[in-house]
Amino acid sequence: MDSFEINKIVAAVLMVALLVIGIGKLSDIVFYVEKPKNPGYVVEVEQVASTKSDLSSETTEEKIDIAALMALGDLAHGEKVFKKCAACHSIVKGGKNNIGPALYNVVGRQVGAVNDYKYSKALSTYGKEWTFEELNGYLIKPAKWIKGTKMAFAGLRKEKDRASVIKYLNQNSDNPLPLP
Repeated sequence: MDSFEINKIVAAVLMVALLVIGIGKLSDIVFYVEKPKNPGYVVEVEQVASTKSDLSSETTEEKIDIAALMALGDLAHGEKVFKKCAACHSIVKGGKNNIGPALYNVVGRQVGAVNDYKYSKALSTYGKEWTFEELNGYLIKPAKWIKGTKMAFAGLRKEKDRASVIKYLNQNSDNPLPLP
């Protein structure tokens, strides 16, 4: 191969590169799309509490709003939404533990108190009661509310769903607690 042939090859490679770049620029001009000033939708991002003081203020805020939240609830809707929970929990009196503990009489009960169920260490040492506020916080996102729980449920994002399920759980009890 002499130098003339090498120059031809180099020139061909450069020509192809310029052609590709040129076609790219030309297509940008021909198929120009003006980008909107505002996005078509907004992605909501949760703020994660970084300190314990932030967590306590969130809990206090929830206690203040629990009566208004519970007013959104409806027993029939709660029974319907509970079907998501029924895959792992029973709600009938004397019901057996499944993947999760039986939930009859759960409202007002100590967290991790069912004797014949093996709770995660996080739940068995939590030391609180299942109040309306605790249930609401836990049902938003269980793994975030009590870190280390083995409950893999993603949570109930809608306030009406949570309030309805809490009312339904409260109703399935020997002594339902008065609503806030």
